Amino acid sequence: MFDLIISLYPWIKAFHIMSVIAWMAALFYLPRLYVYHSEQVGLGGETHDLFLTMEYKLLKVIMNPAMIATWVFGICLALIPGVVDWGAVWPWTKLVGILAMSGFHGWLVGQRKAFAAGGPIKSGRNYRMMNEVPTILMALIVLSVVVKF
Repeated sequence: MFDLIISLYPWIKAFHIMSVIAWMAALFYLPRLYVYHSEQVGLGGETHDLFLTMEYKLLKVIMNPAMIATWVFGICLALIPGVVDWGAVWPWTKLVGILAMSGFHGWLVGQRKAFAAGGPIKSGRNYRMMNEVPTILMALIVLSVVVKF
């Protein structure tokens, strides 16, 4: 059994990395859509409806499945004996980063609901600043895993 788990490790890791890339791409793009939606489109009309559709599809077709896959493959990796040293600091800083990233994901979902409900929405400047959150969290997560501080 242990040999099977070890032989699957590179596959699980590869799928984990691919799902993280897809999730991160969506986390970078959705706040940018919100910037344009709030600054140039507003909360009514055909373009508003188009933006709602784009935001919805990004969330439901890419972002949510990528987040779920990231969590599933990440948990699988963490359960493989010897992969994670739970006595070290790095798995805990990575976990904090992942939980914060998931919280940011939830915040983005809430913002999309606000656009769909007709407001209140944040300013374009606010969405631009929030667009930096996934970058900061990504740096924490990657440094935790690679440097293992």
